[in-house]
Amino acid sequence: MPAVDYRFQIARRYLASRRDVSLISIITGISMTGVTLGVAALIVVLSVMNGFYDVVRDLLVSLDPHVRIVSAKGPGVTDADSLLRLARETAHVTAAAPYVEGKALLLTRTGSDANRVVRVRGVSPALMKTAAPPVTQGDFDLERSAGGAPGLVLPQRLGQRTGALPGGAGQPAQAVGLLSAPAIERTLTNVFSSPPLRRFEVRGLYQVQGAALSQQVFVALPEAQRLFSTGTRVTGIDLRLDDLERAATVKAALEQRLDPEHYTVRTWYDLQKSLYDVMRLEKWGASAILGLIVLVAAFNIIGSLTMVVIEKRADIGALQAMGVSRGDVRRIFLYEGALIGAVGTGLGLVLGLGLAALQKYYALVPMAQAESFLIDAYPVSIQWLDVTLIALVAFGLCVLAALYPAARAADIEPARAVHLEG
Repeated sequence: MPAVDYRFQIARRYLASRRDVSLISIITGISMTGVTLGVAALIVVLSVMNGFYDVVRDLLVSLDPHVRIVSAKGPGVTDADSLLRLARETAHVTAAAPYVEGKALLLTRTGSDANRVVRVRGVSPALMKTAAPPVTQGDFDLERSAGGAPGLVLPQRLGQRTGALPGGAGQPAQAVGLLSAPAIERTLTNVFSSPPLRRFEVRGLYQVQGAALSQQVFVALPEAQRLFSTGTRVTGIDLRLDDLERAATVKAALEQRLDPEHYTVRTWYDLQKSLYDVMRLEKWGASAILGLIVLVAAFNIIGSLTMVVIEKRADIGALQAMGVSRGDVRRIFLYEGALIGAVGTGLGLVLGLGLAALQKYYALVPMAQAESFLIDAYPVSIQWLDVTLIALVAFGLCVLAALYPAARAADIEPARAVHLEG
């Protein structure tokens, strides 16, 4: 039988084949339980935080593009057609469309908050058919009706506060006006002119979470160009990809073909970088705090294995007298630490992945005040890279914890160990 087999068998016997329950076995069990709970807690917490990250990302990406091209200087992009051709020729790009964005005053006839400053976004109606935010009332319709006004879509809360609601059940759509900020500035400099007011019909209300997007209204691109008097210029080009994770690759490809002095390329992550960075920082902060559970369990392993070395010093001396080298003695206790780590980590993986799967598919833990959110239960997203890192770190800490007891066992003198036992 190979030498590795007998070393492993001795380590397993020291760990699991004791005839009586001693203080050493209790401490070892506590250490193993600590590793199990630490691994399980890390998997569950990180999976929930990944779930929240995915929910927020998907919500923001429903309004933000996957990749955006804007002018690095100047009022906007003048050669939109050439940029559109370049973008559509780039790999992984499925759609590209220009947009116009600016601030305007929203004027309504009713509501407790009739006049509000909003951020108007002019988009391609064809593109928004596949990338529109969730509509709670009406339709995401921006087209100009026959003989009527063009369409406009508001955030749900803004529409309810201003009384600007879409038509339905025999009721006509509410009419609103938009007065652009440049038009107001021109009026202030020329008191004899009246500001050009653009009229729209409210066609739909969309649901959004977060104050940053609660004042954004959508109109058709030509209407936004007329509202802000941009002519043929646009604010930028929005791109949709076949895979969200390809955004960095597409950004690098576009930056190679575009002049950095004239154009800036941003991914969906760059557009909300501060928010995403905070969420990632919270994730790794939680990982560090929960990792202390595994670290404490590793210190317990040092104590329990050291006590095993003291208890088994006669056996160690006998093994060395029979010709077992110091290196083999050291490996026996390293194997024992690895066994504790493997069992604790394995049980933690089963427990953590099981709880995460139950929450993901059966929503065991609902969210408090779920009516205020888009989701009813805590979201879960299991990322196997996180699971692998957790398992490797937990197992590695257990093996590292066995280094000191293993070195102490290897330093035992055979004659002295047998003499002390006698």
